[in-house]
Amino acid sequence: MKLSDFDFDLPERLIATRPAKPRSSARLLLAEGDAIADRHVHDLPAILRPGDRLVLNNTRVIPARLFGTRTRGEAQAKVEITLLEPAAAGGWRALAKPLRKLRLGERVVFSADLSAEVAEKGETDLRLVFDRAGEDFDAALAAAGAMPLPPYIAAKRPADAADKDDYQTVFARHSGAVAAPTASLHFDEALLAALRDRGVDFTEVTLHVGAGTFLPVKVEDVTTHRMHAEWGRVTPEAAAEIAATRAAGGRVIPVGTTALRLIETAARATGQIAPWEGPTDIFIYPGFDFRVTDALMTNFHLPRSTLLMLVSALMGKARIDRIYDHAVACGYRFFSYGDASLLVPEPRDGDALSSLT
Repeated sequence: MKLSDFDFDLPERLIATRPAKPRSSARLLLAEGDAIADRHVHDLPAILRPGDRLVLNNTRVIPARLFGTRTRGEAQAKVEITLLEPAAAGGWRALAKPLRKLRLGERVVFSADLSAEVAEKGETDLRLVFDRAGEDFDAALAAAGAMPLPPYIAAKRPADAADKDDYQTVFARHSGAVAAPTASLHFDEALLAALRDRGVDFTEVTLHVGAGTFLPVKVEDVTTHRMHAEWGRVTPEAAAEIAATRAAGGRVIPVGTTALRLIETAARATGQIAPWEGPTDIFIYPGFDFRVTDALMTNFHLPRSTLLMLVSALMGKARIDRIYDHAVACGYRFFSYGDASLLVPEPRDGDALSSLT
């Protein structure tokens, strides 16, 4: 299985730099088996059926991009910091640009209320210890930081005030992500209410998405790729809700690849969903045995990415090729702020979504 097998031509004009407004007005490519239909996200109440369960990732994105100044005598240097994850030894692992301008023990000042000391420095990243902790740190970071937009958006424009709302889900609860679970960005309160009225159930899980989600695959044999680890939790209540839906014959539909990876991690040990907490580096590519997931709502992914491999595992490589050819030909918007897809593989027990009419 070669990396080049997951390449495709994507016109630059299809890379979205702003989300659809309102959120649920984004387009939705509905793919059930071999059939494809062009819909909108706000059509979900007419597409899904009572007893379906959407699994939502309730992680909250922190404003992880910081711009600061390092002072050395009379010399000053501007430094851009991107927080990666809390460090086991305290503080935060972070990327620095340029890394060479920082030395061990030096202080970077981001604002009057926030600064940090370089506690460790490696070849590619460092560990920062901030002068604030707890709620004081959260407040100072919210004031000083910018949303960590994906590289393909950040290369086109800087993050601004609108991104603090646009790049956060309406059900974000637990801070810790440095990238958004982007399929969930399409939901607003009105859509959630309409889905509840339809009889669609919801379960929340938490996976703190890391900056490693944007790292490229560098090996030609994709089976040798190693994923970055991300911390997640499936509570006993969440596991029981998902198990009850499966027992009743309903469909379990994660919203986003992060929610899918987490619930499939939680089912690895026994084949059944179970409470789970810890780091997961699960890598899903064609040949994967899905144990919980019946369908997936997700955005359109980068060429040669692990996420494209994941959807290929769910739908089959040939079907994903046709789905992406259709998306490009029909002008769907790609990546984090782009449009969505609802991918439904061949259903178990002959069940099916009945809306492709």
